[in-house]
Amino acid sequence: MAKDKLIGVDLGGTTIKFAILTAEGEIQQKWSVKTNVLEDGSHIVPDIIDSINHHLDLYQLDKERIIGIGMGTPGTVNRENGTVSGAFNLNWSAENVQNVKSQIEAGTGLPLTIDNDANVAGLGEQWRGAGNNAQDVAFITLGTGVGGGLIANGDLIHGVAGAGGEVGHMIVEPNGYLCTCGNHGCLEQYASATGVVHLAHDFAEQYAGKSQLKALVDNGDEVTSKIVFDLAKDGDFLANEVVNKVAYYLGFASANISNILNPSSVVIGGGVSAAGEFLRNRIEENFKQFAFATVRTSTKVKLAELGNDAGVIGAASLARN
Repeated sequence: MAKDKLIGVDLGGTTIKFAILTAEGEIQQKWSVKTNVLEDGSHIVPDIIDSINHHLDLYQLDKERIIGIGMGTPGTVNRENGTVSGAFNLNWSAENVQNVKSQIEAGTGLPLTIDNDANVAGLGEQWRGAGNNAQDVAFITLGTGVGGGLIANGDLIHGVAGAGGEVGHMIVEPNGYLCTCGNHGCLEQYASATGVVHLAHDFAEQYAGKSQLKALVDNGDEVTSKIVFDLAKDGDFLANEVVNKVAYYLGFASANISNILNPSSVVIGGGVSAAGEFLRNRIEENFKQFAFATVRTSTKVKLAELGNDAGVIGAASLARN
């Protein structure tokens, strides 16, 4: 029986997404279950095993046809041992090391390959999304934090300790905002959803003109990154100043990554990127300002195309490789 199917698993703090795909990366079935983080996240791996086994039975899909399972997960991933630790949104502490690979392989009888979730989403965009299956692609995902995946010669860059591709911790503002990592001025503190709000509050404090954004901040009303971008699109001066600053940092970071790696594209994804062309245009303007001449003409700044499917598609590509 020919092995012609892949399984992708995208493990998140709220939801675990699953997909069965062809070897070429076409999603044929997908489903999700809620992530049960109770009791130190001890239910998560058994739930994944049960869900895969149940759906293979449901779809009457013989395990002989499965090439393998790929999985993206938060936290610190030891790819060789297949272990995960320090995934705090899953209740997996640094000391609470999870033997994910050995458990899932024993529970399903299928081989598992595992990697960091941002890396995996980058692989998805590189293979089936905006990266157009090019061999060199940089991916930046803008959510609650800023993550990334750097692909060179078709392979993810991991570095010696797995910290390769941590683009959210590039310093873009020396001695800037304090980051959760302990450094100051990381990209994550300026371009994540929380970073956008932080900038909005700082800018509002220094701004004396009329602005709906300033009124919201001064009144103590809730301000989200979506509100900032929506107000900017409506022409609010202060909101546009915030968006321009965010785009400056992202353009600066994208140019620095590209000056080293010269990828075919820098793909911007994640929740904040939902601002779309409005944000991409401004990132590109800043990118061109800071990029080396050859890079400026050969590397494109693009928006991600796969949305929520990037994780399961990228995870499946791990199993394929």
